[in-house]
Amino acid sequence: MNHDRIIVLDFGSQYSMLIARKVREANVYCEIVSHDIPAHRIRDMDPKGIILSGGPASVYQKGAPRCDPEVFRLGIPVLGICYGMQLMAMELGGTVTRAMKGEYGKADLFIDDDTDLFYGILDGGEMHGTPSTLCWMSHGDSVETVPPGFDVIAHTPNTSNAAIRNRALRLYGIQFHPEVVHTRRGNEILRNFLFRICGARPTWTPAAFVDYAVEKVRQQVGDGRAVIALSGGVDSSTAALLVQRAIGDRLTGIFVNNGLLRKGEPERVLSTFRDHFKLNVLYVDATKSFLSILRGVRDPEEKRRRIGHEFIRIFEEEAAKLGGVEFLVQGTLYPDVIESTAADTGPAARIKSHHNVGGLPEKMHLKLVEPLRYLFKDEVRKVGLELKLPEDMVWRQPFPGPGLAVRVIGTVTRERLDILREADAIVQEEIAGAGLIRHLWQSFAVLPVIRSVGVMGDERTYAYPIVLRAVTSEDGMTADWARLPYDLIERISNRIINEVPHVNRVVYDVSSKPPATIEWE
Repeated sequence: MNHDRIIVLDFGSQYSMLIARKVREANVYCEIVSHDIPAHRIRDMDPKGIILSGGPASVYQKGAPRCDPEVFRLGIPVLGICYGMQLMAMELGGTVTRAMKGEYGKADLFIDDDTDLFYGILDGGEMHGTPSTLCWMSHGDSVETVPPGFDVIAHTPNTSNAAIRNRALRLYGIQFHPEVVHTRRGNEILRNFLFRICGARPTWTPAAFVDYAVEKVRQQVGDGRAVIALSGGVDSSTAALLVQRAIGDRLTGIFVNNGLLRKGEPERVLSTFRDHFKLNVLYVDATKSFLSILRGVRDPEEKRRRIGHEFIRIFEEEAAKLGGVEFLVQGTLYPDVIESTAADTGPAARIKSHHNVGGLPEKMHLKLVEPLRYLFKDEVRKVGLELKLPEDMVWRQPFPGPGLAVRVIGTVTRERLDILREADAIVQEEIAGAGLIRHLWQSFAVLPVIRSVGVMGDERTYAYPIVLRAVTSEDGMTADWARLPYDLIERISNRIINEVPHVNRVVYDVSSKPPATIEWE
């Protein structure tokens, strides 16, 4: 690709993806690689800069992840974040120790030098005569002594070496996290590294990605034929348009009604793709087979595994009927990959398996085409707009691949799905009526398979609760519960209890991610 590149060495931080996303927001191409990639391979990649991510380990512990020490001698600018800064300091002759007091959450960052990394960052506030800004800290270890040739360019009341620099070697380290929204000027700090220090060019745009992805699909598929798993969401819709642009009518959409979809979903999806996009779409009603494989299954990972396997079986079966199909297109995204795999690029923990990543069978007859695999949701939306995808589809809220099966908390039955489907339709209608669709990352109903006592019409009831879940987020990697208006929550609750049989209680989930996830399973 004819674009400047930044690479992130992943040391196991759950926010490595967020660093990459922030770099791409600045229109600079960025990719994540394993922390132990050899320095000569980095040189071959010809990056304009290197970012060392944070991580859960202590650099002085036995077995802690390391990078090739030659990374610091390549002549390429390096920015170490948190663990990355500590590793840089230790490798180059400094010392890292357990801090007398940990530092977590917001902190006042006092800037001692604003000539390069902190250029233009000062908020105008001053504490004790020193310019300061807010940053987000999360560390128990600290750099006690800086390496030879380094100077300190920022500090906090708790951390004397909060940012260090070797200007001659263009090596920078910061103890805080500029990639999170809580660091007030984090985006500008990263942009200073990208543009003032690395000299990167901001050429990575949605239009550039479309050109790149289309060419890559053409190279992968060649003269072959492909099928795409359509769901109607922005991910599969954008992937469909990208691949359609690359191979034309050699792409066939397969829409599987697995019985786990929201109310009216099958009719809406078929109408959109057949009428608007003129895409050849095969419709498969597999409700009975999916309910059969889910019978009696309670474990969410097992649900995802079975759903993933059944999807692939059906796709391969339908592709075989078409004849000559070699490829399966999926709308897999970066968060799907990082949450599903324990060591795709670094020592990160697996959170849960997504049906289209960790739920895939080891042996498949179709080769995967995943043009969006390393994009975040907000990037996909920008690409969708570039491809002229209708705005109502671009801004449609994310819907899990396993559908309502992972919103029925317990065993899945047709009756429970019907209850949840009706309750969720009310949630969607009321959220849309309140004009909040674009303001929320997701809003939906959950059905826990438990019952509680209620009273309706002077009679005792023993029925299900419905959990209302609504969150705000930028990328799905972190989320906060939405402060919905009380009258809206009351209206949703009254409608669900009055209109949906077998429900006598509605509760509101006020958990953030982390520690919870957005979906309940």
